[in-house]
Amino acid sequence: MTAERTPTPAERIFVALDLTDLERARALARELNGTVGGIKVGLELFSARGVEAVRELGAEGLPLFLDLKLHDIPNTVASAVRGLLPLEPALLTLHAAGGPAMLRAAAEAAQMAGQHRPRLLAVTVLTSLDERDLRRVGQEGPVAAQVLRLADLAQGAGIDGVVCSPQEVADLRAKCGPGFILAVPGIRPAWAQADDQKRVTTPKEALAAGADYLVIGRPITQAPSPRAAAARIAAELAGP
Repeated sequence: MTAERTPTPAERIFVALDLTDLERARALARELNGTVGGIKVGLELFSARGVEAVRELGAEGLPLFLDLKLHDIPNTVASAVRGLLPLEPALLTLHAAGGPAMLRAAAEAAQMAGQHRPRLLAVTVLTSLDERDLRRVGQEGPVAAQVLRLADLAQGAGIDGVVCSPQEVADLRAKCGPGFILAVPGIRPAWAQADDQKRVTTPKEALAAGADYLVIGRPITQAPSPRAAAARIAAELAGP
């Protein structure tokens, strides 16, 4: 994952290791090395096993997408970002809803790592939510409008990109330009189940719309052969 060249289709895939079992996560990381662009570690493993577990996974050699969705007052989030820098994540998430001061503080803290800094991604609207869910938490208007509003806020605060659903990718790419990273969960191959995601699409469709990185979990991790499933998705991305 570098700025000097365009990622290959396989390098665009980050596999979501939504597990609490460190040994299982390490086994998956070893199996998938060389087949995908990186691994995503979230709150499940971080809460169950802590920083050292993330460090051990990072040692397996795949770029790390650390998905902790930081959301607190600016000083606390900035301190958290500084505390996570030694893990050398390639990507790190925080909530866009934390506001411009929090986002700017996080961006400034990330700069301490220099050229090895993590790229910060702001979570817009979770892919498990739809418009009815937004109304129930007091947010009026279409999901797409809220996503665009939060992405604009994040970009203005110096954040590198956003996490969004596949449905918002094309509009975000048009609004935010080619250099703004779009990481997209809710990716399901045509041969996989949607599970608990409400706003989903296929890997090929998301890439065509302008996604940079595709976050894919259960279609790979729960497959009889995770490596074969990842290779199948990469081949579909590379195909006509």
